[in-house]
Amino acid sequence: MKIVAKKKLWKYLFWLGPFLIAIGLTVGLVSEQWGLIPLAFIITGIVISGLGIIWQSYQSKWWNRRSTQAGTNALVATFAVLAILGLINFLGTRYHLRADLTEAQLFTLAPQSRELVRVLPQPVKVWVFDINQNPQDRELLENYQRQSSKFKYEYIDPQARPGLAEKFGVKDYGEVYLESGDKRQLVQTVNENERLSEIRLTSRLQQLTNSTTAKVYLLQGHGERQFSAGKGAISQAVQGLGDKNFTTSPLNLGETSKIPQDAAVVIVAGPKRGLFEGEVKALQEYLNRGGNLLLMIDPNTDPKLNSLLQEWGVRLDNRLAVDVSGESVVGLGPAAPLVTEYGQHPITKDFGNGNSFYPIARPLEITSVPGVQATPLLRTKPYPKSWAESDLQSEKLEFNADKDLKGPLTLGVALTRKQTPKSPSTPQASPTPSPLPSPTTQSKTSPTPSPSPKTPQALPLPSPTSQGKASPTPSSQTATESRLVVLGNSDFATDGLFQQQLNGDVFLNSVTWLSQQDQQPLSIRPKEPKNRRITLTTTQGNLLILSSLLVLPLIGFAIAVIIWWKRR
Repeated sequence: MKIVAKKKLWKYLFWLGPFLIAIGLTVGLVSEQWGLIPLAFIITGIVISGLGIIWQSYQSKWWNRRSTQAGTNALVATFAVLAILGLINFLGTRYHLRADLTEAQLFTLAPQSRELVRVLPQPVKVWVFDINQNPQDRELLENYQRQSSKFKYEYIDPQARPGLAEKFGVKDYGEVYLESGDKRQLVQTVNENERLSEIRLTSRLQQLTNSTTAKVYLLQGHGERQFSAGKGAISQAVQGLGDKNFTTSPLNLGETSKIPQDAAVVIVAGPKRGLFEGEVKALQEYLNRGGNLLLMIDPNTDPKLNSLLQEWGVRLDNRLAVDVSGESVVGLGPAAPLVTEYGQHPITKDFGNGNSFYPIARPLEITSVPGVQATPLLRTKPYPKSWAESDLQSEKLEFNADKDLKGPLTLGVALTRKQTPKSPSTPQASPTPSPLPSPTTQSKTSPTPSPSPKTPQALPLPSPTSQGKASPTPSSQTATESRLVVLGNSDFATDGLFQQQLNGDVFLNSVTWLSQQDQQPLSIRPKEPKNRRITLTTTQGNLLILSSLLVLPLIGFAIAVIIWWKRR
């Protein structure tokens, strides 16, 4: 009787353990405080349950049973799996590791965007005033947020928080704003047809965080491309410059003989008439004082820039660049060269084998000039896929060995030239044209007439160590390098073609590099999935249907009959 009573006592004590564990968990969950009392109940219950299991196994030799050992192994394996899953979940929460397996990296931020967010000088927040939270937009914003803790975003219902909507000036659902400190800027308006753009968000982020702006002047007066939207205009290119924090203004050198001092870049986009000699000299003087110039010259035009280009070792070829490779691939005509080979240069470093095309382009001839470093940017494919055609009137383009030039052809080049700091007395001689004749050689400086006899004696005095003391002189002395980009086409940057393939990137990256602003990110290419669809003719489609619905089932049925016949 005593043994039976002792067994019943241990049985009751065993059930007391789970009861105490349940009490401890209930107290902790209800009070949301895991203090001494709930922990005491839980620990006591675990100890009693453990002792009960040990005593029960001792009395009945339960542990020696094969079923007990198998069940214990299964229980241990289950706990091990749960522990591994919990550890993986913990590591996944603490450390983010994502792999984008798409060919075009559709779900990965561009390097320019990642670098810009990582070095944010102050917190930035994106406000999306919309009821619906599009998964694609959220994924993009989360990609930004992963790069820096200073980047935050929030979705807001304008009806639920009208005060905040009024603060930002929200007029419609889907408006996305960027806020940093006391600065606010509209990014874009998203809807079902237009999702949040990485290009626009990064551009607005650059404008909001970068207080410096660069002035770009576009030369006018010689039939250049117009600013406003229209046929052959470059309004989209101008808008792209504005998105990258550039300010643009027209420049007519017929009204002013000098290029403004605040000009970071001057663009000459497709002039149809020649420049006056004074205008060419103004561009030369601008380059001599460390300026930056982008020339986009079309075929069948003579802008009268040969004297300027000769100093840099560039000659405009009057022939037409012909490329037959793009005609069968993307439907381009032979007079629209398709470029997939780019030079090793900051302008084209991220282009890879991407496509850009240049309708009606002229080749460039590059020769070596002392002090000038030239890097070809755009190159066509080798002959027989491309050549320079001399007969521009013929409707049938054919290669003539005696007149035409075999490819590959250079359609664009980037050049740099180091500038020698001028003496303090040189800027005072501005009424004379002395700075103009010395763009390439310094030997012409000494014979140049000077306004006073003291000037030649002052030239050799400054030593290399004392040049830093000449800071009171004009800003032309601080320029150490002038840059020039020459492209044999301007159509690629016109409205409609600017947003095609890499055309816009060639233009925007060229201006960004010319501006000599190291903090400016280069252009971000839109990411689009590559077209992998197979285009079938009607005959091929019917054959595919016939083979899949009739031929393949008949082959399977015939194999089954043969196997059955052999086993019969």
